[in-house]
Amino acid sequence: MYPNLYYAFKDLFGLDLPFLRFVNTFGFFVAIAFLLAAWVLSNELSRKSKAGLFQPTETEILIGEPAGWGELLSNFLIGFLFGFKLLALFFLNEEITADPQAFLFSREGSWPLGLLIGALFTFLKWREKNQRKLDKPEKRIIRIWPQDRVGEITMLALIFGLLGAKIFSIFEDWNSFTQDPLGTFFSPAGLTMYGGLICAAIAIWVYARKNQISIHNLNDAAAPGLMLAYGVGRLGCHFAGDGDWGIPSKLSEKPGFLPDWLWSSHYAHNVLKMDTPLPACDPNMWGEYCYQLGLAAYPTPLYEAITCIFLFGILMLLRNKVNIPGRIFSIYLIFNGLERFLIEKIRVNNRLDLFGFHPTQAEVISSTLIFAGLFLWFWQGRRKS
Repeated sequence: MYPNLYYAFKDLFGLDLPFLRFVNTFGFFVAIAFLLAAWVLSNELSRKSKAGLFQPTETEILIGEPAGWGELLSNFLIGFLFGFKLLALFFLNEEITADPQAFLFSREGSWPLGLLIGALFTFLKWREKNQRKLDKPEKRIIRIWPQDRVGEITMLALIFGLLGAKIFSIFEDWNSFTQDPLGTFFSPAGLTMYGGLICAAIAIWVYARKNQISIHNLNDAAAPGLMLAYGVGRLGCHFAGDGDWGIPSKLSEKPGFLPDWLWSSHYAHNVLKMDTPLPACDPNMWGEYCYQLGLAAYPTPLYEAITCIFLFGILMLLRNKVNIPGRIFSIYLIFNGLERFLIEKIRVNNRLDLFGFHPTQAEVISSTLIFAGLFLWFWQGRRKS
């Protein structure tokens, strides 16, 4: 396993690139997942627009205005944070930046870099607006199609997805949060995928309604990309070893046709530093990540990744054959719920006390998704007729 890309490049290619310590493996795969989902969504929205399922909206904009104080200030703040924190990682003393996550949420930083990059961002925005400035600013009407809004939709999904994933993980492990609220909330570990999905969906639905985008067709356009993004995100969980592994497995029970790594993993060098010291681990190479699981576990994130990427292919095949708006999204909900409900049977997770039953949070949510998908399938059929 590779807590960040520094260890991956050093182990796989023999390259010592210290700046890669700041790129977490899980975060890297999440970024790829968002980009892939945005690409699939953009293509699907364009396809549906050509089929006449979406209509553009018109909005009035003002062309030729000089840069306002609000724009200049916001660009300065963005540039300042970029220089004060991100660029500082490469210039400050290594003792200060040894733990990138702790550094990013500390008061430490580089004031000169922050002020310099803030001033640069401010100047670039002023120059951009000044080059387009007109003697008399003009009002123009432009038409905006849903595919033109993919950037805004992706940003909403990123912000509310990460926030929801963290909030749901806090409720799932409330004891850890009460013991260390700030540390738990700002920790890069502990993200609940379903929490991110639910909160991001609500934010995007509100945005779609505000901008007169058909929610049923938007759901159908987003479904394949959501499935693909979930699978790619699970690859990040697996290769980082972030705790989403399964219950202990035994190689003696492995079917003969499967390779060992697909049945059982000790998650050596996992990002959580659990739970047994790794024999013959070189601390000069692996630093504080010389740990592995004492009992090998089912690599459940890998199972989910393979399953979801396969289901993405099925959704892409079905999208031209299912013509009732909203039904592709119904299939996505059923697939997603079934996949997660089944994987929970061999996955380590905290259990709830719910009316005498003890399901996991994911089992409750996945069951709800299955029933919601079935309900929507039949409701949309009646609505169509």
